[in-house]
Amino acid sequence: MAFLERFFENPFDEPSSVAQPNNSFETVNQKQLEAHMKVNTYDSFELTDAVRPAMDLKVKPVQGYRNDVYMDESTKSRVPVVMAAASRTTLFPLFMDLIQRLGSVVDVVLETSHERKSNGHLDMYREHIDMPVLTSALWQFEDLLTNDGCTGIAILNPRTPQEVQFDEHKLLIVYGSPLEHYEHVMECHQVTHDDDMHFITEAEHIHSSTDKYAQQFEQLRTCLGLDENC
Repeated sequence: MAFLERFFENPFDEPSSVAQPNNSFETVNQKQLEAHMKVNTYDSFELTDAVRPAMDLKVKPVQGYRNDVYMDESTKSRVPVVMAAASRTTLFPLFMDLIQRLGSVVDVVLETSHERKSNGHLDMYREHIDMPVLTSALWQFEDLLTNDGCTGIAILNPRTPQEVQFDEHKLLIVYGSPLEHYEHVMECHQVTHDDDMHFITEAEHIHSSTDKYAQQFEQLRTCLGLDENC
């Protein structure tokens, strides 16, 4: 997902809409898979409906954030990054608080991998949307954004440039500088710093979606007045 595509690409892995071959999902039967998909909580971390970790739990979901740096190969610039995972009840309110730091007028990129026959996604971009208008629409589609494993969104201010990404894995990724204000918001939501933590994208995982969410995605797209950019 290259949301701030005018400045840099996403340093993290592309999402997959299905489990990949030769992994821990390959050796289980349907009953075992269904049981795994029904596990909602690991210790105190509550998952959304969007993604489940690997059967072998090589990466166990935990709440926290990690600092990183992305090196843009084309410009050789170093872009500070904060990546966070939050439990279900914390996740969306945290995202909504983070985007308030971007300013009163922002750009939006909506991503979908619905009906994609191979790994990949479709990005839809809109410039210059007022933050109050945007937040009203996002609250209306909280369920879709939180629980659909084929929907991602990024809010960005290209004038800074800074970006808050809420990706298909339901991870929160903040790009740009400075990032201290965003880290403070995370800490206020009890999402604490841990540079040794790992994320669900760093191991096998499986995405989940429904026809209902595919329809809601189209409704959100219309609500935001988004154009397609393949």
